[in-house]
Amino acid sequence: MLNTYPLKFKPLLKPVIWGGNKIGRLKGLVDIPENVGESWELTGVPGHESVVVNGEYSGMSIKTLLEKFGNELVGRDVFLRYGTRFPIMVKFIDAAKDLSIQVHPNDDFARQQHNCLGKTELWYVMHSDNEAVLYSGFMHKVTADDFKQQIETGTVVEHLNRFHPRKGDVFYLPAGRIHSIGAGNFIVEIQQSSDVTYRVYDFDRIDKDGKKRELHTDLAMQSIDFGEYDDYKCHLEMDCEGIAEIKRCDKFVSMFVRLEHPMQMAVKAAGSFKILICLSGKMMITSNNGAKETLAQCETVLLPYAMDSVRMEPLGNAPVELISVTVE
Repeated sequence: MLNTYPLKFKPLLKPVIWGGNKIGRLKGLVDIPENVGESWELTGVPGHESVVVNGEYSGMSIKTLLEKFGNELVGRDVFLRYGTRFPIMVKFIDAAKDLSIQVHPNDDFARQQHNCLGKTELWYVMHSDNEAVLYSGFMHKVTADDFKQQIETGTVVEHLNRFHPRKGDVFYLPAGRIHSIGAGNFIVEIQQSSDVTYRVYDFDRIDKDGKKRELHTDLAMQSIDFGEYDDYKCHLEMDCEGIAEIKRCDKFVSMFVRLEHPMQMAVKAAGSFKILICLSGKMMITSNNGAKETLAQCETVLLPYAMDSVRMEPLGNAPVELISVTVE
C-alpha cells in the first residue's frame, strides 16, 4: 500500500547551446553546469525517469513507483491508459538565446516513428525581457510547397506569428504547431512525457564542434499543421477564490491558483494524480494523514491519486502563485 505524501524529485539539468544561468539561481542550486537551458522537474521519458528525493521513497524512480503502486499513484483510468510510463513532463526553460524553429509529432506519428508519446505542450511565461519574442503558428495560410521554399531561403520566421509576451501569458501548442522560444524568455512548460523534437530552422548556428545542428525537415513536413487559427493564446478568467482554468485538453488539465490564505485542495476527486508547480512564493502542503512538505518558487511536487486532499498554507507575507496539473 502506498504511503501517501507530497513527492519531490531530483531535477534533471540540461546544458544546451541556447541555455542561460537563471535556473540555478531561481532554484537555489550550486555547482551546476553552465548554459543550463532546461530543468526537467518531473518526467517519464524512458531512460530519463525522475527520481524521488524526499521521504520513504527517496531514490526510487517514477517508473518503479508505477510498477509497485500503479492505480494508487496515478489513478485507475490513467494507469490503464499509460501503464508504467508517467504521462506528463514539467520543465523550466531558460532561453538565453533563440531556440530553433521546431515542431513535435502527434501520438500516432510518434508511435510509428519512435515508439513513444507525441508532444502536446503548454507554456506559462514566468519572465520575459522587453524585446523578447515567442513564435507560435503561421500568420497566414501556408502550403507545404510554400514552406519548403521558406526553409530553403531562410525566411521561415517571416511567416510565423510573433508575440512579445509578458509575465502570466499562456500559449497552448498542440502537436503539429510550429513554434519557437526566443532569447530572454523564462517559462514553465507542461507537456506529454516525450522528447521528440523536429528541428526545422536553426538560424544557421554553429555548435561547439563548429558544425550546424541537424535539421529534421522530412519528419517535420509530415507533422506540421499548416492551418491558420484565430487565436494562439489562452485567456485566464480568475474566480473569486483566485483560481482560473488555463487549458483543458485530452492530454492534461491545467489550473492557475493564487493562494493568499490557507486552502483545502482535493486530489482524488480529479480522477488522477495532481502536480503542483510553484511560480512564486513559498507554502506548506499538509496531506490528510499529516505528512508535510514545503514548496517554493521553481519547485514541483506530485500528489499521488490515493491522497484524498491537501491543505495549502502560504508561508510569509507574499501570496503564492502555482499551477496544478491533472490528467482526465
